[in-house]
Amino acid sequence: MRFIDPHIHMSARTTDDYERMAAAGIVALIEPAFWLGQPRTQVGSYIDYLSSLVGWERFRAAQFGIHHYCTIGLNSKEANNEALAEQVLEVLPRYLVKEGVVAVGEIGYDDQTPVEDKYYRAQLALAKEFDMLVQVHTPHRDKKSGTIRSMEVAVEMGVKPEHVVIDHNNEETVKDVLDRGFWAAFTIYPNTKMGNERMVEVARKYGSNRIFIDSSADWGVSDPLAVPKTARLMLDRGIAAKDVEAICYGNALKAFGQSGQMREEHWLNPAPIDQRMLFEGNSVLRGQTPRVGEPAIVERTDSVVFK
Repeated sequence: MRFIDPHIHMSARTTDDYERMAAAGIVALIEPAFWLGQPRTQVGSYIDYLSSLVGWERFRAAQFGIHHYCTIGLNSKEANNEALAEQVLEVLPRYLVKEGVVAVGEIGYDDQTPVEDKYYRAQLALAKEFDMLVQVHTPHRDKKSGTIRSMEVAVEMGVKPEHVVIDHNNEETVKDVLDRGFWAAFTIYPNTKMGNERMVEVARKYGSNRIFIDSSADWGVSDPLAVPKTARLMLDRGIAAKDVEAICYGNALKAFGQSGQMREEHWLNPAPIDQRMLFEGNSVLRGQTPRVGEPAIVERTDSVVFK
């Protein structure tokens, strides 16, 4: 079985993670624009970060046989710095048209402040203007009302539900999201957002229509193998293979494939890996013998996934 991780912050991860993800069967990922763990102080650091998402990180993933896509946006935490947010909003359009950008995201609410609402609406308007999909971060606090508000504002701004991925769902929000016609994504964070055993029960109750999972792995305690591990658990607990495939691969492709930027053919017949290649003069290697001519898709084993 192949996997897609449609929400993971690889800029904060290591090459070891890329190697393990490829070995576990992950063929593609989506990296949403994110915050650094501490506040940015100027728009220049945003510009360099967004440039790395459409440049260096795409190259780095390809060196390990994984196709890298991204979403571009102003995150909800930093929307509260209004001076910075105004400047970031001005630079976003230049990145929305870059190759590999599949949506505006991740955007939405954190504390649901008036300023967050202002920039959420502004970015929904950008999505409309550029005819793009939207990836929505739902708040950790007051989750249900924040999720419903996110959907209502998207509709109010004229964005079609089928063009919006509502992320970080739980048992409390999933029915509303599905009933309103949005895509429902779940982040597998065992201690906060959603554990994989709980996810098995969500799949059992709601099936696989418009549902998919991600790891949201970042610089914090998180697991870049959360998608394949949860797939294994679903199979072990009796979820049908076709539903597991939809939740861990096919639905993310259907949702973000609407962008026209993400297509299965990108990884079905991939070019062999060649780690001799450079990006702006830089390699991913540090004295190692480069992998050259190896297939991008490798045979995975469960021992790799569960190690």
